[in-house]
Amino acid sequence: MNAMTAILQNDITPEGIDYEIVRRVIEKISLDYRDQPSLEELAADVGETPTGLQKLFTRWAGLSPKSFLQAVTLDHARRLLGEGMPLLDASYELGMSGPGRLHDLFVTHEAMSPGDYKLRGEGLVIRYGWHVSPFGIALVMVTDRGLAGLAFCDPGEERAALDDMRGRWPNAGYVEDLSATQPYAARIFEPGRWRSEEPLRVVLIGTDFQVRVWEALLRIPMGKACAYSDIAQTIGSPSASRAVGAAVGANPISFVVPCHRALGKSGALTGYHWGLTRKRAILGWEAGQLAAG
Repeated sequence: MNAMTAILQNDITPEGIDYEIVRRVIEKISLDYRDQPSLEELAADVGETPTGLQKLFTRWAGLSPKSFLQAVTLDHARRLLGEGMPLLDASYELGMSGPGRLHDLFVTHEAMSPGDYKLRGEGLVIRYGWHVSPFGIALVMVTDRGLAGLAFCDPGEERAALDDMRGRWPNAGYVEDLSATQPYAARIFEPGRWRSEEPLRVVLIGTDFQVRVWEALLRIPMGKACAYSDIAQTIGSPSASRAVGAAVGANPISFVVPCHRALGKSGALTGYHWGLTRKRAILGWEAGQLAAG
């Protein structure tokens, strides 16, 4: 872990600090959205000047704190997404800037066979690395067939995140290898590289039911959301909403396989394996990409 700690210490500034400030602002908005906190109040809460926070937040998310408040507070998300309204349409209603060209992550995927999954990773080598992302520290995991895992954590939580992911494939071999994971991290978090001529290879390692749910998640476009019940209908198991929710929660490739776009009953922003604040942050980041595209 000493090498990993050194990497994080060298790599977490300034983007990691930016994320911590943005995380705190999102948390305050989520708790106090009924009061519609002003830019001045938000800045004072995180020890920034209003101008400094405005610049930092806009650089990170692609929209101002005020627009972010309008777009992703829980009250608005429940009402608008519960009506099936895409985030882009919601941005019009909330007075955000107009739409630009849609960018979406172009993913090619394959699934390991049920037999491979039953071996719980036996014979599989998974290379992993820690990288700064817009949503905190990202744990990127790859095999020779493509991206297999993507998790998030905050400083000090790295071991718990790695243990969580290793528990999914306990018989695999694990090698820390930044040279293998860096190209994937660069592709995942750089919207300018989301293009069909350079597809991102993903390998899905799970049960047959889980894989079908994850494939359904891949079909939800950026800026839209889908209820668990709709996903259950899509995969031909209309009575399996609860099982769908469990499969969404078990998704090992966060963000790329967009489990953050899956919502509970009536459009509620239900729990997220890597934290509900992070789910709100990802949805807001996507809204910013659409608005700026």
